[in-house]
This record gives sequence, C-alpha cells and structure tokens, in this order.
Amino acid sequence: MQISEFRMQKHSSWFVALVVSALCILHAASADAQSGPNFFNGTMPEQSRPSSLKPDQLKEVSFKQQLNTMLPLDTKFRDEYDREVELGRYFNQQRPVILAFVYYQCPMLCTQVMNGISSAIRAMTFTAGQDFDVVLVSFDPRDTPAAAAEKKRLHLKYWASEQTSGGWHFLTGQEANIRRVTDAAGFSYRWDAQSQQFAHVSGVLVTTPEGKLSRYFYGVEYSPKEMRLALVEAGNGHIGNPIDELLLYCYHYDPESGRYGVMIMNMVRAAGVLTVASMVGFIVISRRREKRAAGHP
Repeated sequence: MQISEFRMQKHSSWFVALVVSALCILHAASADAQSGPNFFNGTMPEQSRPSSLKPDQLKEVSFKQQLNTMLPLDTKFRDEYDREVELGRYFNQQRPVILAFVYYQCPMLCTQVMNGISSAIRAMTFTAGQDFDVVLVSFDPRDTPAAAAEKKRLHLKYWASEQTSGGWHFLTGQEANIRRVTDAAGFSYRWDAQSQQFAHVSGVLVTTPEGKLSRYFYGVEYSPKEMRLALVEAGNGHIGNPIDELLLYCYHYDPESGRYGVMIMNMVRAAGVLTVASMVGFIVISRRREKRAAGHP
C-alpha cells in the first residue's frame, strides 16, 4: 500500500512540475503571437532596409530605453480640466502607471497607441483608477486642455469605458516642460514641415508608483499578458496574485526587444522546487501515518 501511494505521489509531483513549465511556455507562445511591430510615423519600416537609408525626418527620432530613470515629477502641466498640476500628482499612490507620449491632433498613429492601451486593458482583470493609472502627455505645445478633454471623451466613449475616466489623465504643457519629461524617458520627436505632422516612434512605458521607468513596449499593439506582468512587477506587490508572481519567476524582461522572454533555468528551478516539496510532504505524511499505526495496533 505504501509503495503504491509513493508512486502516486511521485507521479503527482512530476505532473505539477510539468504543468508549471507548460504554463510558462504557453504564455511565452501567446506573447510571441500577440507582439506588435515597431511603427514610425504611422508606417512599418522594411525589414531589409539598412539603417543608413532611414528617411531624413526619422533620423532624429527615437525611443531609447532608460530603465530605472526617475521622471521629473515636479514638472508642471495642465490637465483636461484646465488645472495646473505637477506630474507627481499621478504617482506615489501605490499604483503603477502606464505612460504614453502622444499629441491630440495626430491624424492616425497616436490614436492607435491609445487604442492599443485600451485593447490590452480590456483583456486584463485590472481596472484603471483602482489598480493603475494611465497618463498621456502631449508633446505638441499647441495642444490645449480643451483638446485634451475632447480627446479623452471620444476615446473613452469609443471603448465604452467612461466609468474608468478617473484613471485616465490627459496632459498638455509648454515646450520646455514637455522636453524635460520626454528627455528623461528617452523619447525624441521631430516636427516635419512638409507633412505638417510630428515624426515619432510609437510605444508606451510602465512606471513604478514612485515614478521610475520600469518597462517599455513598442508598436501600437501590446500583449495583455506582458502588460499585466509589467504592471505586477512595477506595482511592487500591490497588485496581482500568486500566479502572477510565479509567472514573473518564469519570465525575464529583455530590454533590447522590450519584451518578456521565458527563463528556462527558472522553469527548471521551479519544477525542481515543486518536486522536492511534494516529496517532503509525502515523507511527512507517511511518518505521521506510521506513528498513528504504532499507537493503535
């Protein structure tokens, strides 16, 4: 009887380990499938085009990762209600922040960035204004609080998420203040006189509640799974659940690609720990049963 129980426990422990490993692999495959490309000024760069052939209007445009950089939280802006606010108003609330640089008169790309954020949020169980905040900073000094308010109204109405309006913040500001924040985030842009538009790279950032840059996501489509992992990681344990923590152990953020990849060694370690824990549990239970049997012949 004991030999049979041991075999069952052994098979069970290996089954749990395999489930954990399979979970990590499935999440990785799903993230690969949902990862979006990098877009520049609304167009997709050709894979075979050498960097030296980049259009002139894009040569001074970039979105460089400056992880762990502290945002200048004392920078002043005006919100969609035409109130003067400091950037720090939206931080230090024990909630991570999704931050994006857009401009509200953008004919296409910036709207796609905002839609990408909302699309990822819709697939998550987290709620804007409760678990995290979304801060959009216009890098066009010509944008006004009225334009910000209208953009917010239309966006939330389109996504039927007016109930989360308290978690969305649309800011405008002066050129010097805008540059101060975009420079800290590694975001550069350029006005193109010919097209009368801004040339810029699309993407979003996830920051810690204290205002440190934690993760970058490029393109206009963002994997809900990777966005959730980034929010859990940046939230310092204030949001998420034990499963999220386990997935973070299996995943590793790659700054070069701006994505999470599976850590094979972490998967092996996790499987090993579960196996050892199962065996120890079996031994403890067996010894208790033996003591009970010895006490009641």
